[in-house]
Amino acid sequence: MEQILALYRRYLRDTAFAEAGRSVKRSAVRMREQLAWRWAEAPDRFRARIGRAREAWAARRRRHVSHGADTSTTIRNFWYRARYIARYYWPRIAPAGHWLLSSRETSNFTYDLTERNRSHLASLIALVVKVPAEQVSAYIDELLADEQLKRKVIERVRALGRQGGLDPTAMFGRRVGWYAVARALKPRVIIETGVEKGLGAAVLCAALLRNGQEGHPGRYFGTDIDRAAGMLLTEPYRTMGEILYGDSLESLAALDVEIDLFINDSDHSASYEAAEYDLIAPKLSDRAVVLADNAHVTDELYLFAQRTGRQFLFFREEPANHWYLGAGIGLSFR
Repeated sequence: MEQILALYRRYLRDTAFAEAGRSVKRSAVRMREQLAWRWAEAPDRFRARIGRAREAWAARRRRHVSHGADTSTTIRNFWYRARYIARYYWPRIAPAGHWLLSSRETSNFTYDLTERNRSHLASLIALVVKVPAEQVSAYIDELLADEQLKRKVIERVRALGRQGGLDPTAMFGRRVGWYAVARALKPRVIIETGVEKGLGAAVLCAALLRNGQEGHPGRYFGTDIDRAAGMLLTEPYRTMGEILYGDSLESLAALDVEIDLFINDSDHSASYEAAEYDLIAPKLSDRAVVLADNAHVTDELYLFAQRTGRQFLFFREEPANHWYLGAGIGLSFR
């Protein structure tokens, strides 16, 4: 051992290798001391952490108590709010079960509007067409009492059978607004893009039929890319106009008419909707009204009205006894 120490002192003690060894030894000593200190202090640190958690909980309780919200009150409030939500949505949830079991519809759902909603619609349309709201309400009631139209629609649905995807009922929803505008405005030309099943077309042509009987003839043009569209537009309503099959933009470009009432209900993409408005803008008469069936989704009719110096209003549907929350009608006018 003495010989080893002598060799170390002679050859290694003052070298970098020896210094590295001494540094490792000092680090090990410090680590051992720190571990010993941390182990000794562990119970105190644990107790301090528990104490801080208790203080935080006590502060939270004091805040609840200061607002009068103890545990029992919190629970009562939870159930009160849960019942409030249930009461709000139940009128939609309950009809949904019946609809799932009995309806054939997969789109363009049919329903009536609530009486309150129809009154609001009449007041709004009165501002647009500048006639008394009572007269607009009378037009709406006229459509709802049109037994011939209802019978024709139901007969056609039954003839198509289940493959038609239609329910054997005649409920018009927001289309009562279309009808009232057509009756009050007495348009010479109505254009509807996106005929689909043809319920809106039948409603509009029914309005034109009555206008003609009162000495105000008019013509209906519908457009749709689907050649099966318009299945509900039957006689005598089909004599009031025609459906142009093909791309709506191409059909609109080919029409050389002055438009008094335009209804957008075709491709519901914002860009296509805007393109239709821009295309028909120079063809609108001075008294023309533009209706949008997609105004609850896009702002294109609103933006069109802003660009062309027209007014804009929006009506939100309130379906009666149906799970669907409703769509709406956008209206642009001078």
